Amino acid sequence: MSDTPAADRDAAPAPGRHDAAPASGGAGIGPATGSRALSRRALVLGGTAAAGLGLAGGAYAFRDELERWWWRLPGNDRPRREGEVDHPGARWIAASAANWRRADRPYDYAVDRVVVHVVQGGHDDAVRVFRDPEHGAAAHYIVRGDGRITQMVRELDVAFHAGNRSYNERSVGIEHTGFVSRAGSFTDAMYRASARLTARICERYGIPVDREHLVGHVEVPGTDHTDPGPHWDWDRYLRLVRTAPAPSPRDSSGEPRD
Repeated sequence: MSDTPAADRDAAPAPGRHDAAPASGGAGIGPATGSRALSRRALVLGGTAAAGLGLAGGAYAFRDELERWWWRLPGNDRPRREGEVDHPGARWIAASAANWRRADRPYDYAVDRVVVHVVQGGHDDAVRVFRDPEHGAAAHYIVRGDGRITQMVRELDVAFHAGNRSYNERSVGIEHTGFVSRAGSFTDAMYRASARLTARICERYGIPVDREHLVGHVEVPGTDHTDPGPHWDWDRYLRLVRTAPAPSPRDSSGEPRD
């Protein structure tokens, strides 16, 4: 299950970011005005030129870092639409805005991990706690035993799911219904739907499909969680991710029933 210790509640947010926003996102905010009306191109080109004077080969790395900081400034937001999902066929249910932080990934934070979670309960249990502002945590997705998928946080945004701020910023969190101790929780439909979802995430962000980049919650530094547990078949999962077919608009659709 996704969690967030006090240190991961983003008490010290990244400079310039908006930490509270409607969970559905809404229309993007235009570029900053007034004293901050500096274009991304001007900032990046000027910074690269300055870095090039003393850093030579490091200028390009410095440029990339400047561009990431530009996207963290107030008002520099990617366009988004209410109810929009990142995975075809997923159903949108918004998590509480207290359980995630607005961002513009991968423009401000690179995404290079997928974290696999287990709910320790059903779909409705996960939805209920992720919509509860007192819970302090949410994952981007929930995958059910029948393969249907619910998205609760946009991939653009930082969901508080890993119990580690750095991992939250760099990863997409996927919850799976069921229990760590019950091998029967992990159905063929779940494995296949989750693998298709993870395959698309890896394609979008150039994430290698291996055990360094696809990790369980238990492997996140500092966590006290054990999911997905000993019954999660990593070899099978990685094989399915690598061979996942192209998405269909009908995949993962339908109304949750469990």
